[in-house]
Amino acid sequence: MGAWTVLLVSLVACAAVRLSSSDPSDEACLTHLSQSIQDPTRSLQNWTKSTFANPCNGFTSYLQGATCNNGRIYKLSLTNLSLRGSISPYLANCTNLQALDLSSNFLTGPIPDDLQYLVNLAVLNLSSNRLEGPIPPQLTMCAYLNVIDLHDNLLTGQIPQQLGLLLRLSAFDVSNNRLSGPIPSMLSNRSGNLPKLNATSFEGNKDLYGYPLPPFKNKGLSVLAIVGIGLGSGFASLVLSFTGVCIWLKITERKMALEEGKISQLMPDY
Repeated sequence: MGAWTVLLVSLVACAAVRLSSSDPSDEACLTHLSQSIQDPTRSLQNWTKSTFANPCNGFTSYLQGATCNNGRIYKLSLTNLSLRGSISPYLANCTNLQALDLSSNFLTGPIPDDLQYLVNLAVLNLSSNRLEGPIPPQLTMCAYLNVIDLHDNLLTGQIPQQLGLLLRLSAFDVSNNRLSGPIPSMLSNRSGNLPKLNATSFEGNKDLYGYPLPPFKNKGLSVLAIVGIGLGSGFASLVLSFTGVCIWLKITERKMALEEGKISQLMPDY
């Protein structure tokens, strides 16, 4: 019995150590993220190396803005903290992450392609920042994504067609960016149990077009109007010129008739 007791205690101790020790991937993820951002309001005072070494204990989180699940980082919510800097590609090391919310900050730079390795990610909210560059088509690899919110940034380029392949996607917002080109039909015509995306998801992008956005107003008519104005003004000029010539000819003809009358009166009779 003594040997069995020692074995049982050892197993319990090993399990406790595993629950309390940090996952090295999560530690690298948090370390690099903290190095890539600046925290001018000191909202993340407990984001220190010692905390990164042990951010979770089961379902308990020791890190502000983090939620844990079975000893792993499950959710990061660092919203409206006036954070600056860029999004670290090492976020991909938090492989158990299911929700990432960095909205309402002052983050710049691109959206890292490496986020494709967050294969469990369901919610991605990077809205209301100053992010630039294209939307990575690699996000399609995050097959569980049901929310992509990127509104109010400086994103450019086209919306990747591949995002229409995300079958779970129910909320998508890229409004108020600098996107261009056509809206992918597989995004605009969501069917089945998924709601259709409306115009508010895409508005505020000057060069973006296609359903569900309304067509460009009077764009064709404006061209016709310009041509019509040009033709009309040319025709009017022609009419005025022709009228002027006719009046000049009549005046000239009348003067010549008067001159001929005067000459005939002065001629002597034979």
